[in-house]
Formats: sequence, C-alpha cells, structure tokens
Amino acid sequence: MKRLTLISLLILCAAQFASAQDWARATLEKSSRHREWVTIKHDGRSVETFVVYPESKGKTPAVLIIHEIFGMTDWVQDLADQVAAAGYIAVAPDLLSGMGPNGGRSRDFAEGKTMEAVSHLNPDQVTADLNAAADYALKIPASNGKLFVGGFCWGGGQTFRFATNRADLAAAFVFYGPPPDKDAMARIKAPVYGFYAGNDARIGAMIPDAVAQMKAAGKTYDIVTYEGAGHGFMRSGEAPDAKDADKKARAEAWSRWKSLFNK
Repeated sequence: MKRLTLISLLILCAAQFASAQDWARATLEKSSRHREWVTIKHDGRSVETFVVYPESKGKTPAVLIIHEIFGMTDWVQDLADQVAAAGYIAVAPDLLSGMGPNGGRSRDFAEGKTMEAVSHLNPDQVTADLNAAADYALKIPASNGKLFVGGFCWGGGQTFRFATNRADLAAAFVFYGPPPDKDAMARIKAPVYGFYAGNDARIGAMIPDAVAQMKAAGKTYDIVTYEGAGHGFMRSGEAPDAKDADKKARAEAWSRWKSLFNK
C-alpha cells in the first residue's frame, strides 16, 4: 500500500510539473522574437542549443543559460525568450543532447527520467559543452563580444562551477545553486551574483561558508535571499498557481537581474 501511494504521488508530481510547462509553451508561442535550434559540434558531440534574438538595432551581449535538473523544458525556453526581450541574445544548450534514448535529448526521455540523467552527467563533458556554446555565442554576428552566464537549480551550481573554468565571463548569475569547491574559487575572474530562496535550507546551509570562502579568495560574491520563497521560484513564481512569496521573489529577482546586466 505504501509503495502504491508513493508511486501515485510521484505520478501526480510529474503530472503537475508537466502541466506547469503548458503555460510556458503557450507564452513562448506568442513571442514575436526570432528563435531557433542550432547544432553546436565539438569533440565528436552535437549539442542542440536553443537561441533567441532580441529585437535590437545594434549588437548586444549574449547570455548563456544553464537549465535546471529537469533538462531543457518549455520553461527554460520561455525564460530564454524573456532574456531576449530584455535585450540580450539568449543561448541555452540542452546538456542532455545525445544522452537520451536513441541518441536523443531532453524531450526524448520518459516522464521523470531527466532528473536522474542530468544528475549523472560527466562534469568534464558539461564544461566542454558549455565552452562550446559560449564560443558559439561570442561568434554570433549580432553579439558585441560580452558574455554572461546564468543558471537555475542544478544549472545554478553549474553556473558557479563554470565561472571557475571560464575566464572571459562578464558576470555569473547563480539562481539557488550550490557553490563549487573552495580550491576552485581562486580561478574565478568574474563577479558572481547569487539569488537564493529563504525556504531552501538544502542550498541555504551552504551559503555562509561560500560567502566566507569567496571573500577570503578576494572574489566578488553578492547575494540576495528572498524570504518566504521556495527553491525554484523563478519558475514556480510564474506558474498560474504560484504562491505569493514565489511571485514576489521572482519579480524582485528578475528586476535585480536586469539591473545587474547593465551594471
């Protein structure tokens, strides 16, 4: 009985998550901005990457977007479109490219299987994929050569880690992701900005040490914690059934993010 109840709960959660993506897809389809999928090849790999362009007269910076542990979802694509609406070229690689059934990507996994697949990705492969996507972004003719990176949940942790491996970043924006190893922080060149949820002790417990370690390493690490918000508030705060605290956190975080782009 307990096993059946657990299975039923997991199915319900998966269904709710899938439903939460429907509104994101509907929002994206209303966008007038140019968006496309491109294949970025490197070292024998092909990384399917979602790119959205701003409606801009001049060249603009590019923002590398790292998806959640749920893979390349409709929400990530919608978020990329919002970044483009703010005036930036959004480049969002599907890091499960080639890892799915029959060599597929995020969309080809069975319901609920992407989390396990993302959590077992090889870190060196992730870094190589991100570097290839970053190089592609900088070579886009409409790019002005300035590169940001931002990620969410698992992608937030990868954003922080990528900052330890990529020296030409203008800034890294970590949304409720864990910090890298202390020794790796010495390699960070870009300022790091953190966006955290007050009701997220799993990640929150790591932040005080990270603040101290980044300070000791002489690095910029500016954080804001949104009280009352839960993990994943940038996505959940947009959902039709969003909690007030998540809505508020998302609005404030989005405003802060845009202001930091222009800093």
